[in-house]
Amino acid sequence: MIRRYGAPPEAGRSYTRRPGVYAILVAGDQMLVTHQAAPVPEVQLPGGGIDPGEHPIPALHREVYEETGWKIAVIRRLGAFRRFTYMPEYDLWAEKLCAVYLARPVRRLGPASEAGHSALWLPPAAAMAELGNPGDRAMLGRLLGQKIRDQPGKIIRERVAAGLA
Repeated sequence: MIRRYGAPPEAGRSYTRRPGVYAILVAGDQMLVTHQAAPVPEVQLPGGGIDPGEHPIPALHREVYEETGWKIAVIRRLGAFRRFTYMPEYDLWAEKLCAVYLARPVRRLGPASEAGHSALWLPPAAAMAELGNPGDRAMLGRLLGQKIRDQPGKIIRERVAAGLA
C-alpha cells in the first residue's frame, strides 16, 4: 500500500485517481524547485500529471521542463505517496498518486512555459521548510536522512543519527 500524507479522504466524496511524477532536483548544495503562484502560492517539487498513454519518465521530463525551463537527467525512483486534495484549476477532487524521482538539472533551456510557475533555487534545508505539502517534505526528508511523521495538524522533523533517534 502506498503511504498517504495530508488529510484523509472525506467520507462520501468521490475522488478521481490522478497519477503524477515529481522530481527532487539536486545540483551541488542547491535544489531546483518550482513556485506556483496560483491558485494558492506554493513551493513544490517540479512535476505533475501523467497524460493518458504517456510513460512516467517522458512525463517527468515534460513536466519539469514546463514548470522550470530545465532539461534533466533522471537518476532513480525514490518512492511514491498519495494524497487526497481538491484541485481548483481542474475543479476536481483527486487522489493524487505521486511517484518521486531523484534527478539532476542538466541545462536551462529557457523560462518556465507553464503559466504561473517559476524556477527557484534553494538549499535543501530551506526547500524542506518551504515545500507546500507533507508528501513532498517526506520524500525530501528521506533523501536527506530525516524522518518525517505526518500527524494531524503538524509535521514533526527529527534528525536520524546515532543517539538522536
